[in-house]
Amino acid sequence: MQSMVNGKKYGLATVAGLISGCLVHTTLVAFGVSAIIKNNDTLFFIIKLFGAAYLLYLAYKVYKTDNALSLGSENIPKKSLWALYKQGFMMNVLNPKVSIFFLAFFPAFLFSDGISTVVQFYVLGLLFMIVSAIIFSAIAILAGSISSYLKQHIRLGFYLKWLQIIVFVGIAVLILTSEK
Repeated sequence: MQSMVNGKKYGLATVAGLISGCLVHTTLVAFGVSAIIKNNDTLFFIIKLFGAAYLLYLAYKVYKTDNALSLGSENIPKKSLWALYKQGFMMNVLNPKVSIFFLAFFPAFLFSDGISTVVQFYVLGLLFMIVSAIIFSAIAILAGSISSYLKQHIRLGFYLKWLQIIVFVGIAVLILTSEK
């Protein structure tokens, strides 16, 4: 919305804050969960179960939503780039769903017995931040074009809704079937 109303650099400032906040979540997960995962198979299974359940819950919430896309410009105030960065950072850091997502998602993708789980979590966190930065930046840069396209193609909301549901359910299944 910042990009659509105030220009792409304002949207990118928010994106930078959101991505920076992921570093906090990665650190919390890497140092808090890595020791647990190394030493407790039961707890690892419980984390996987809660993570998959959370993703299935998100899929259900998306299922219950309307297919329509809402793209209004509700008097979004123009803030400084620094204020938008801080806002994005705080939105991410204070969102417990991000930590829950990292707890649910990352353990399924630990990739080596020879590399410290802390290092693996940081690698996964960095990959997540890079991918998220690319996607969110593309959205921020193309927000004007995307919004006008979405307004013209109302039916697209239906497909985006089901794509989101399929992704959440697919990741939940992947987590449930993953090995330690």
